[in-house]
Amino acid sequence: MINVSCAIIRNEDEKVLVVQRGEHTDHPYKWEFPGGKVTDNESTEDSVVREVEEELSLEIVIVESMTPVEHDYGIKQIRLIPFVCDTLMDLPVLHEHNDYSWLDISELKDVDFSEADIPVALEYISLFGGKDIIETATNDALPDNAKGIEEMLTGKSGFWSIDLLSSMAVEDNRIMNLLLKFSLEGDSTLSFRASYALIRIEEDNPGILKPFYGSLISSLPELKHVGVSRSFLKILTLIQLNDLEQEYHGILADSCFGWLNDSKSAIAIKAYSMELLYNLTLIYPELAIELSASLARNMEEGSAGVKARGRLILNKLAKI
Repeated sequence: MINVSCAIIRNEDEKVLVVQRGEHTDHPYKWEFPGGKVTDNESTEDSVVREVEEELSLEIVIVESMTPVEHDYGIKQIRLIPFVCDTLMDLPVLHEHNDYSWLDISELKDVDFSEADIPVALEYISLFGGKDIIETATNDALPDNAKGIEEMLTGKSGFWSIDLLSSMAVEDNRIMNLLLKFSLEGDSTLSFRASYALIRIEEDNPGILKPFYGSLISSLPELKHVGVSRSFLKILTLIQLNDLEQEYHGILADSCFGWLNDSKSAIAIKAYSMELLYNLTLIYPELAIELSASLARNMEEGSAGVKARGRLILNKLAKI
């Protein structure tokens, strides 16, 4: 029996990612949830995160596990171990698969899945297919304690709860402060969702997080979760950096150059670091030489996505 992990990946629109196997595979042109074999001395959780990164260059956060499925394909027997996951990235890079699609939950029942993936899809539909979308809410709908808000962020409703909390945090500093606290101190799922809520708040209300900009930058060198780093960098791309004190420029530059020059940094982290360093170069033109050199190294060694973003930034630098 071969243990195989798979990810039911949801984006911020609550659509689910499915991928199509290639022609020269065990199940040509069948669709599946991405994942792969669990290696020796590897947890199933570590496996699914690794496989999705290797196959699709996506960063995911595990939300919960689902029921394992055992299936005999004749040539092999597998135990498929599914995890519900969230991502903020919509453009997978296909390293092994033929195609991909983001589907509404109602569309999953019509997909030509590999046999082992069918019961996984059906269980996901049964768990999440009947959920009502939250359209309106008032303060009365919110818990009156930190534990309740934490449970909203980590519950099965995913991005719906995030949207609700984001809209209410604008009028409630208590929630805003909790979102920042959870971003910095929570486990991977809690911190990921809390930091994503901060993105939504800043996008919908530009400048509202200004009192927190310094705290976001100061925390960058010590952040434990990639998802939070990605979220904080995204927020910082939305603001005017010349409004910040110079000390924060230095912390931001050091952090971004560190990520950009680290071959192990996630694609999204590198992309946002490039953009922020370019924005800093508009303030400090002397950074252009160091940034150009770092981009050149990434153009030689990086993924297709990193190279494309690097070319864009180099073209913009050439105009300075």
